[in-house]
Amino acid sequence: MKVVTPEQMNEIDRRTIQEAGIPGIVLMENAALSVTGEIIKELGPVPGKKIAVFAGKGNNGGDAFAVARHLYNRGAEVRVFLLGRKEAVAGDARVNLDILERLGQEVVELLEKEQMDRVFFEIAAAHLLVDGIFGTGLRGEVTGLAREIIEAINRSGKPVISVDIPSGVSGETGKILGACVKAKKTVTFSLPKAGLVVHPGCEYAGELVVSDISIPSKVVDSLGIKTNLTEEKYVSGLIPSRRSESNKGDYGRVLLITGSVGMTGAGCLCAGAALRAGAGLVYIGVPSALAPIYETSIMEAVTIPLEDNGSGYLSRRSIDRVLDALKRSTAVAVGPGLSVSDEIFEIIARVVEEAESPVILDADALNAVSRDVPVLKKLKCGGVVTPHPGEMARLTGKTVKDIQENRIETAREFSAKWGTITVLKGARTVIASPDGEVFINPTGNSGMATGGTGDVLTGIIAGLVAQGLKPLEAAVAGVYLHGLAGDNTAEIKGEHGLIAGDLVEQLPHVMKRMVKVGR
Repeated sequence: MKVVTPEQMNEIDRRTIQEAGIPGIVLMENAALSVTGEIIKELGPVPGKKIAVFAGKGNNGGDAFAVARHLYNRGAEVRVFLLGRKEAVAGDARVNLDILERLGQEVVELLEKEQMDRVFFEIAAAHLLVDGIFGTGLRGEVTGLAREIIEAINRSGKPVISVDIPSGVSGETGKILGACVKAKKTVTFSLPKAGLVVHPGCEYAGELVVSDISIPSKVVDSLGIKTNLTEEKYVSGLIPSRRSESNKGDYGRVLLITGSVGMTGAGCLCAGAALRAGAGLVYIGVPSALAPIYETSIMEAVTIPLEDNGSGYLSRRSIDRVLDALKRSTAVAVGPGLSVSDEIFEIIARVVEEAESPVILDADALNAVSRDVPVLKKLKCGGVVTPHPGEMARLTGKTVKDIQENRIETAREFSAKWGTITVLKGARTVIASPDGEVFINPTGNSGMATGGTGDVLTGIIAGLVAQGLKPLEAAVAGVYLHGLAGDNTAEIKGEHGLIAGDLVEQLPHVMKRMVKVGR
C-alpha cells in the first residue's frame, strides 16, 4: 500500500478535483460518511448518544462539520466546537458549516480559556469524541487554547475518533508537535500518511482505517509514489515455492561469517533462522577454537573452522579460506557476534570486494565498515545493511536523535548514496533501496527489544536471498516475517518473556501462514 506525505496528498486532491473533475465537496462528503460509519461501528445505534465534535478552521474541520451533520441526522446528541471564528472558515469547509447551522445545530466558537468549563462538561457527558482540529498541514507547535483542549480530550478517557490524522501529529515525520490527540481509531482518506505509520505518530493513531473516498487510482499512480506500507499479501507473493522433486542444493547456500569469545549465541541464532527461512544449506565460518560450540549447537549447519591463532577471534590468516567458501555460496551474511579489530575489518573488506553473491552486513560488520563506508561501493552483487539507530549514527555521522526523527529519509538517503539496501531497524523498521523505494514494516512489538533478535533477522534475510529473492525483496519479506514471528510469540508468551530463540521457533509457523495466504 502506498504511503504519502501531506504534500503528495495535496497534489492528489488537486489533480482529482481539477483534472478528474470530482468536486472537493464530494470528496469531503465521502470522507465524512466513512468517519460516520466507523463511529457507528464503535457506538452501535447513535440515537440518544452524546458526541462532542472538535473542528478546526480548515478542511479537516470541514470533514468534522459534515460528520456532525450525519450524526445529528441519525439522532445523536451532537455538540460542535470550532477552534476559531466562523468567519475564518472558507471553501468546502464553510459549505458544511453553513449546512449544519441551517439545520439548527449550534456551533460554538472557542476563543478564550474561560470557555473551557463548558468544554470539560461536554467532554465528560459524551460517549465519544471526534477530533477534526488540525489536518496534515500542521507545521508549528500546538500551543495555547488548542493545547488545553487536546490535553482535556486525552485526560477524559473517552474513545476518540480522529479525522484523517490525530491533531498534533506531523503528517510527514510522525513527530508530535507539542501536544497530540491520542485516538482510539483514526480514519484516514485514500492513502495512509507517513506520520501515521511511523513512531511516535502511529502510537497516537490507534487503529488505522484507510477509507476510499473515490480518489481515482490513475491519479495516485501518476505521482510515482515510492513509499509503501508492507502488506501480508505482498509478502506472501515473495515466499519461494518448493518443488516436490528437489534437493537441498535447490534452495541455496548461505555462508555466515561469525564468532568471537562470549558471542557464539549470535551466530547460532543467525544460522538457525536462515535454515528455518528455508535455506538448503548453511555454512558457518567461525574461529577454530570455538568450532565445537557451533557443531553441537546447530547440528544442521556445516561448520568451517577458520584461523584464529587459538584466540577465539578471527585472524587475517583466515582470509584465503573465507574467499574459497564464498565461491560456493548464494548468500553471504557477515557480522553477528564477530567483534571489531583491524584484522576483522580486513576480512570484511575482502568479502565485500570478492563476493559474487549478495552480502548481508550486520552488527560488528557495520561497526567495522563505519571506519570506511565507501567500501560498500565495491559490492558486486548488491548488499543489505541492517543497522539499528546507533549503528546508523556511526555510519552517517548523524546523531541518534536526528535519525529517529526522520527515519524514512535517513534510510532513503543512505541507500541512494552507497548503493545498498538499507534496513533501519527499530519500531516500524524502514527498508530502502538505492532507487528511492521505501517500505515501512508494520509487524513486531516491544518484546523484540532483546538481545539476539537482530541476528535472527540477518539469518532470515540471508536464507531468503539464498533461495533466489532479490536483496530488496528478501529484506522486505524478512523484516515482515521477523516481526510476525515476534507477534505470534507475544500472543503465546507475552512480550516480557520473549527471547530471540522464540522467533526462530515461530518461523516455520509464519512461513506456513504466508504460503496459505499466497494460494
